[in-house]
Amino acid sequence: MPWLSLLLFLPWFTLLGALFWWFPREPRTSARRAFDTLTLLLAFALSAIAMLWGHHIGVVQGDAGPIWRQVLAVLYAYGAFLAVLVLAILLRGSWLARRATKAESKAPHGLA
Repeated sequence: MPWLSLLLFLPWFTLLGALFWWFPREPRTSARRAFDTLTLLLAFALSAIAMLWGHHIGVVQGDAGPIWRQVLAVLYAYGAFLAVLVLAILLRGSWLARRATKAESKAPHGLA
């Protein structure tokens, strides 16, 4: 039953993943595609693990109602997915800026 949480949030994860993939539009290199693909796979895998963990915590809490398992599963899954995407956005921004600086410094200067 914990997979219900992931099923319900899958459209939202797809939308966030698509926005992560599409923006910024440039530069779109093979290294960037590999980074984005690995990030999205990691985000999905960690959200599934966090979902199972949250559901287990909800089961262990005997005084909580039956809906609490699903609520915790969704909260943990969503938090893990967002944490991976935010970290990747921060890393990708600095990585792209560093690559742009390297490319700019290698460009021939003073073409006449």
